[in-house]
Amino acid sequence: MAKDLMRYDVMAQEALRGVVKQALHKAAGPGGLPGQHHFYITFRTRGRGVDIDESLLEKYPEEMTIVLEHQFWDLDISDLGFEVTLKFSGVPKYLKVPFSAVSRFHDPSVGFHLQFEHELEDGDAVHPVAQSVASDNEQASLEATGTDDDGAQVVSLDSFRKK
Repeated sequence: MAKDLMRYDVMAQEALRGVVKQALHKAAGPGGLPGQHHFYITFRTRGRGVDIDESLLEKYPEEMTIVLEHQFWDLDISDLGFEVTLKFSGVPKYLKVPFSAVSRFHDPSVGFHLQFEHELEDGDAVHPVAQSVASDNEQASLEATGTDDDGAQVVSLDSFRKK
């Protein structure tokens, strides 16, 4: 097989990050999050362009998951990322997260999940991981635990490529 000089893996990953961006735009709209939708967003706390409070960085030195559901303020989305204010132990904290730092996006209300691979040191991205839909049992498990590690099946885009 020829070397992928087009870098379809990077293009696919960027397209899927666009889904996160669109979802956040809807959440930031005048009606807020529609219905039961809410988001678990995991990001690399030391990712390029991430701006979080030092106390949060100490507590979450690699990755952090935030929940956008009922109490979030000043959600602002740009082409490169989003900014939001959340309360941690009752104290409001500002977060700035580039889309490139997002490693997982999950809306448990509908079993929607995206997972992203981070860029390697040389700037090459590893293959992205596509969305999956959790079964009803998996969905109940996800909602009960508040984590996506023990439920949704993740399908690699590599499985759809011709060999």
